Amino acid sequence: MRTIIVILVVLLVLLQIQVWRQYGQVAELERRVEAQRQENRQLAARNDALDAEVADLKSGLDAVEERARSELGLIREGEEFYLVVEPEDLDPEDARALREFDARQDADSESRGLGDQASDPVEPPMPAEDG
Repeated sequence: MRTIIVILVVLLVLLQIQVWRQYGQVAELERRVEAQRQENRQLAARNDALDAEVADLKSGLDAVEERARSELGLIREGEEFYLVVEPEDLDPEDARALREFDARQDADSESRGLGDQASDPVEPPMPAEDG
C-alpha cells in the first residue's frame, strides 16, 4: 500500500511539472501571437498607404509629377532648381569650404560697394567627391 501511495505521489508530481511547462508554452505562444498581430497591423497600414498611392497614381498626372520631382529630381522646362543645405548637414570639410566661400562673397561685395546686393551671382565650390 505504501509503495502505491509513493508511486501516485511521484505521478502527481510529474503531471504537475508537465502542466506548468505547458503553461509556460502557452504564455510564450500568446506573446508570439500578439507580436504577429502587431506586425500584421503595421503591414495592413502600409498596404493601405500603398493602395492609396496606387489609386492616386492611377487618377491623374499630379501624383506622377510629384514622384518625378521628389524621387528623380526632375523639373519642368523653364523652372530653376534650388537646393538648400543646412550647414550642420554638411561634412566638416564642405562646411569649411562654404564658410570660406561666403566670406569671399561678403568681401567682394563690400569692396565693390554693393553690400548684400551682389549683381552677379557666383557659384559656390562643389564638394570634393569621395573616391
